[in-house]
Amino acid sequence: MKPQDRTFLISGGVSGLGLATARSLHSAGAYVSLLDLNADSGAEVVRELGERAKFFETDVSETDSIAAAVEGTVAWVKSTGKSIGGVVAGAGVGLPGLIIDKTNTPLALSSIDFVLNINLRGTLDLIRQTLPYITTNTATSPDGERGVLIMIASSAAFEGQMGQVAYAASKGAVASLTLPLARDLSKYGIRAVTIAPSLFESNMTKVMGAKVRQGLERVMEFPKRAGQPEEFARLVMECVENQMLNGTVLRLDGAMRMPSKL
Repeated sequence: MKPQDRTFLISGGVSGLGLATARSLHSAGAYVSLLDLNADSGAEVVRELGERAKFFETDVSETDSIAAAVEGTVAWVKSTGKSIGGVVAGAGVGLPGLIIDKTNTPLALSSIDFVLNINLRGTLDLIRQTLPYITTNTATSPDGERGVLIMIASSAAFEGQMGQVAYAASKGAVASLTLPLARDLSKYGIRAVTIAPSLFESNMTKVMGAKVRQGLERVMEFPKRAGQPEEFARLVMECVENQMLNGTVLRLDGAMRMPSKL
C-alpha cells in the first residue's frame, strides 16, 4: 500500500512513537487523524502538519470517545475523498506494581484495569470501530489490499520484568491476537502487524529514573542506547508498504533481552 492520499488513524498520535509515525506518514502524502488526550499538543501538531492533519481529543479506554473520533474521521474522509488506509494503535501506558507487595497486599485491580483498558481494550476497540470503513474500501492493488492495522506490543510481552504483570499481560495479548486478527481479515485484504519495541525515547520512558534507564541500557547489545522514535516510524512505513508483512510480530530491540530485574 502507498500511504499517499490515504487516511490513517493514529492513537497516541501527538507524542513519542505515534507522533514520529504521523510525521512519516504525512511526509509520504498521507492524511493523519490524530487521536490523543493532550489537546494542546494536538493543536500544535496540526499547526505543524497543516491541512492533511486532524486532531480528535480521545480517551481510548472509553468506547464513546473512540466512537466520536472515528465518526469525526469518517466525516473528514467524506470531505477530502481520501479513504481510510489503516490504523496505528499507538496509545499505551505503563504502571509498574508487584502482584503482591512487601506488606502482603495484592496489586489493586484498578491498577490492572487501567493498563489493560488502554493497552489492550483500547487497541481492540479502536480497530473494531474503524474496520467497517476499511472493509468497504475499493482494493488498491492487484492482490486486493484494502488496509493495514499496526499495533504496538513490547519486549515485555516476551521478557516482562518484576512489577510488569499487568503491562506484560497487555502487550503479550496484543502480540497473541495479531495472527488471528490477520486470519479474520484475510478475506477483506486487510493486514495486521505488531511491532514490539524495547527501550525507545517516549513519554513513558521520560519518567524513568536514571538507575532504571541505565540498567536497561546496560543489557542492550547494540546499539547501547534507547531507540529513536524515527527508527520506529521507519518500520511502520515498511509495514504499511510491504504486503508480505502480515500476521506477525516484529521485534525492534537492538538484540535486547530484558533481565528479571535491574
